[in-house]
Amino acid sequence: MTDPTRLTAHELTDAFRSGAATPSAVTEAYLGRIAKLDGKVRAYLTVTDGRARAAAAASDARYRAGKPLGPLDGVPISYKDVLSTRGVKTTCGSRILESWVPPFDATVVTRLAAAGVVPLGKSNMDEFAMGSSTEHSAFQLTANPWDLARVPGGSSGGPAAAVAGDLAAISLGTDTGGSIRQPGAFCGIVGMKPTYGRVSRYGLVAFASSLDQIGPFAKDVRDAALVLRAIAGVDPADATSVDVPVPDYAASLGEGMRGLRVGVLEYDTAGMDPDVQRAVTAAIDVLKGLGATTQAVTLPTADHGLAAYYIIAPAEASSNLARYDGVKYGLRALGKDLIDMESRTRAAGFGAEVKRRIMLGTYALSSGYYDAYYGKAQKVRTLIRRDFDAAFEHVDVIVGPTTPGVAFKHGEKEDPLAMYLNDVFTVPANLSGNPGISVPCGFSTSGLPIGLHLVGRAFDEATILRVAYAYEQATTWRTRRPELA
Repeated sequence: MTDPTRLTAHELTDAFRSGAATPSAVTEAYLGRIAKLDGKVRAYLTVTDGRARAAAAASDARYRAGKPLGPLDGVPISYKDVLSTRGVKTTCGSRILESWVPPFDATVVTRLAAAGVVPLGKSNMDEFAMGSSTEHSAFQLTANPWDLARVPGGSSGGPAAAVAGDLAAISLGTDTGGSIRQPGAFCGIVGMKPTYGRVSRYGLVAFASSLDQIGPFAKDVRDAALVLRAIAGVDPADATSVDVPVPDYAASLGEGMRGLRVGVLEYDTAGMDPDVQRAVTAAIDVLKGLGATTQAVTLPTADHGLAAYYIIAPAEASSNLARYDGVKYGLRALGKDLIDMESRTRAAGFGAEVKRRIMLGTYALSSGYYDAYYGKAQKVRTLIRRDFDAAFEHVDVIVGPTTPGVAFKHGEKEDPLAMYLNDVFTVPANLSGNPGISVPCGFSTSGLPIGLHLVGRAFDEATILRVAYAYEQATTWRTRRPELA
């Protein structure tokens, strides 16, 4: 058969059901590819080969008995190293948690284990999910499989590179300001952020609790729909998860575009890569050709989204990361007293970007500045949500570019502000809580992937998946894969 590492998850399970392949054989192919090529990509921080082989063997037995657990049984997956995994290190890409082994699984890990997936390991990330390039990991730089001199995006760069480089069939990442969709665009794969509250955050090590959301990376839209169905749903362990029905996302993928109203996002093109602009314009023409009606959409306060985000997210981070004090768990540096020990622990354990955001957040929350900064940013957030609500009175989905440019070279954006601007199109959906997906829509003249960004109504992931699938099936971008050797 075709190299199994090139197949999508649903193609793999088709092969398992037909007897053309077994989960164990596919797992060995993935582990062999990781051993051969991950030294170049550096997508993984921990490879759990023993667990993978045990899970694959159990899946083999289920298929032999004709009783697979579902459409993901036997599919190899990687997890971003911010998701707690019982008995396996969860570092968050940080020295302060370098040796931490959680005593419990995140809810999404538990749900996927119940679906029969094969856990290949934990993938690299920007420290505590703070970054847009995976250059802020304390342990290693991850490379983009399309060009090893370039970044895979961030903060979920490791899971994205694993799927793009055929080092995992599917992955889970997290998205606080674009950290699934931006790496998805940079790596030429599907990356999806569900509605805030759709997927439990229990076991996700928090960066910004009101913004963080867990979602899938996949080689095609159908796989993303299958993973979302498996992880979605209310969870008593997460008070922010919402008890709304979880539809069969894959079942409605083929309904097409006819009758759907597509809002074309109007935005400032200054600083946009012309290749990105051309690809997105062409993608919108494809949607029109598939039967969608289009109209211009403006989000008047979205231009202020990036500024509001970089007040709210650091403020929440400064609170969440206060737990890393050297007392309860994680790194502990020696000091002459408690205050000295805490200071030395944080100085040694946190990287420069994390320290920068903690200081920004602490300042924004400080006496005399809270109302001027944090309070005002929350008001802007409310206005952005209202902008989306108003737009969705007239359209079913909003489309635009995922990122203003393509993957940049390692070290190219050392200025923090230049790095933050990568999130300009993705941040508004985090502030509003709406679902978003990035799907490949072309390549630059230098051969780098470009992403189309689709945003939908709250808890209407089905529609953006349907639109993404219709576009994907009408084009051939998903068939192009990077060549690693």
